[in-house]
Amino acid sequence: MQELFITRNSYEVINDIIIYPLWSIIVFGFLTIYLAGVTGSVIANYVLLGTILWQVINITQYSIAVGCLWEVWSRNLTNIFITPVSNKEYLLAYTLSGSVKSLMVMSLGSLISYWIFHFNILDLGILNLFFHFGNLTIFAFGFGIIILGLIFRFGTRIQAFAWGLITFFQPLMAVIYPVSVLPKPLQSVAYLFPPTHVFEAARINVADQTIQWQSIITAFLLNLVFVALSVVFFNAMFNKSKNIGQFARLEG
Repeated sequence: MQELFITRNSYEVINDIIIYPLWSIIVFGFLTIYLAGVTGSVIANYVLLGTILWQVINITQYSIAVGCLWEVWSRNLTNIFITPVSNKEYLLAYTLSGSVKSLMVMSLGSLISYWIFHFNILDLGILNLFFHFGNLTIFAFGFGIIILGLIFRFGTRIQAFAWGLITFFQPLMAVIYPVSVLPKPLQSVAYLFPPTHVFEAARINVADQTIQWQSIITAFLLNLVFVALSVVFFNAMFNKSKNIGQFARLEG
């Protein structure tokens, strides 16, 4: 309910999680029209598909990280943590709200892509989309709580990480191009990221709806490891923040 209130009454949030993502899809959609005339529709569809799916990661991790910052900016963080709400409940609530937002934007973006650019994301298969969305959401959750841990530990001087750090890793996840485009040394690094396997599988699904079980399972297993390490990192940063008094200074 709190997330709904903030989203409904904040032009910044509406711009960041609705207007900007949809506008990005439109811009890349027009790029695909150009690419379709130069390279064919397959490459063009790869670009538009990657742009749509990327919003799942971007919006979910943004909701988790920036949601915490809204508590800091409004000097409400302490009030949250003196309630019976546990860390798990706090993180789960932001993850659920972020997932709902990303699903809504993904659906709107898919409708725009279908009406304007004649790309139907449902051609990938409903079950494939379910697996892709789930894996991307899990990764975004892990990434989001890493950002939260950094904010709790180092304060608002690194708040730009909440909306900017994920883009640093975007090139390594092969969002709109195959991993084979990357230099050889970076290809091995790319496959350490769960979303890389998701985007690779999604590109295959453009022409073949067969579930790419190896990619899906690999992404899921990597996500389990990533989330476990993220939770350990968050707890360490959260406890350190309280021990050194940084938590109390967040609202100062």
